[in-house]
Amino acid sequence: MEIKNLKIAIIGAGNMGGALARGWSKSDILSAENIAISDISQEKLDQLTAFNPHFTVSTSNREIIRQADIVLLAIKPWLVEAVAKEISKYIDYKKQVIISIAAGVSFETLTHFFDSNGVFFRVIPNVAVEIGQGVSVVSSFNACKEHQQLLLEIFNVLGKTFFVSENQMDAFMALTSCGIAYAFRYVRASVAGAVEMGISPQMAQEAVIQTVRGAVDLLELHQSHPETEIDKVTTPGGFTIKGLNEMEANGFSNAVIKGLKASYSK
Repeated sequence: MEIKNLKIAIIGAGNMGGALARGWSKSDILSAENIAISDISQEKLDQLTAFNPHFTVSTSNREIIRQADIVLLAIKPWLVEAVAKEISKYIDYKKQVIISIAAGVSFETLTHFFDSNGVFFRVIPNVAVEIGQGVSVVSSFNACKEHQQLLLEIFNVLGKTFFVSENQMDAFMALTSCGIAYAFRYVRASVAGAVEMGISPQMAQEAVIQTVRGAVDLLELHQSHPETEIDKVTTPGGFTIKGLNEMEANGFSNAVIKGLKASYSK
């Protein structure tokens, strides 16, 4: 199937479901006309049609899956069973692919709720998919190479996509999906420190964002280890090394590692 004709039904118009819909609608390979979204909240659906009036929206899950090639579950983990009971018998398992972005819901659970002969993907995206700068981590069940290539193409337009084994999904969720919040927290802390030093909040945030962007671009350009880049900007007895040492003395790296592991082991 040509991707431009691919029809996607997204069940759930929350933060991630909405981000995926908006991100795909802004891409060159998928059109809003082929994206349908359902939710019990009419307000959330109205927000999506305000963003792009070509979306198909409905409060009925059954209605949006009828013509879909892909059925995407963008719902909370505890809602998967109820939604599966509602739609499972209406899915054509020979033609339709099921994607779940519900964190922690395994293929074993999905195939218990749906027909185990179906094609399933678990995807953990982060919210930056909305602007085409996201990370999506993908694992598959019963999927052929063509299915995997299809998933790779539609998620690559939203950022970078990594295929991993299912047993790595939770670790990657901590690193990428939760990790974006940790990056925001670093920005917030830096802004707070800058304000204490007399810089306005607006200018501080703009400066920190550009600093982080530059750091990321340097790592990508040089394909180097972060410590290599750190060494380039630290001199003996200089300001930078003093600041780094103070951060470490207060547990900076340890806090990041413990935060990731806490997200992984919840």
